[in-house]
Amino acid sequence: MPALPILYSFRRCPYAIRARLALLQAGVAVELREVDLRCKPTELLACSRAATVPVLDLGGGQVLTQSLDIARWALTQHDPDGWLIRGDAARDSLLVSTTDGEFKHWLDRTKYAERFPEQRAEVYRAAAERCLIEPLDAALRATGHLGDNGYNWADAAIFPFVRQFAAIDADAWTAAPWMATRRWLDRWLGSPLFATCMVKLPVWQAGAPGPRWPG
Repeated sequence: MPALPILYSFRRCPYAIRARLALLQAGVAVELREVDLRCKPTELLACSRAATVPVLDLGGGQVLTQSLDIARWALTQHDPDGWLIRGDAARDSLLVSTTDGEFKHWLDRTKYAERFPEQRAEVYRAAAERCLIEPLDAALRATGHLGDNGYNWADAAIFPFVRQFAAIDADAWTAAPWMATRRWLDRWLGSPLFATCMVKLPVWQAGAPGPRWPG
């Protein structure tokens, strides 16, 4: 049997969640190596100078070090529900680039407001909502998904970061006027795809094979 691609991952990392969701949707099996980010294995460091996760080692010197590249690669192997072709391509690309850029900036400041005392957490939260949550909510109002009649690649790419944002202050999230986004997030959180994505695995030990995933 040919060797499986090797995925270096960290369960709670939103970028790694994004990659794992796409791999699951595509039905692509990998050898999953759960990483302790405080003690990164030399194999990960050899694959990626940045030593961030996720990293997908396809073998033969081909390594993908960006979560969106991993997601696109997986879905080009198999895309049973048309995640790559559903939705408004220009709108969805803008929402995803905002997620990874401006929104991530404000998300980190909202979550770790004590590290950024220049403003109150509420100011950072409002900026995060203006740049992403507001346009996302508008896009979701019609059908509840960015893929119109179902999820698409952008839904999966954005969801882990909105999940992280909502968890910072559950009361503030519930009180905010983003009803379409709350329903969308709740559907993701209750989905079998997300449940499988978040199955807890032990930290990988060098020298031993990682488990086949999904198992």
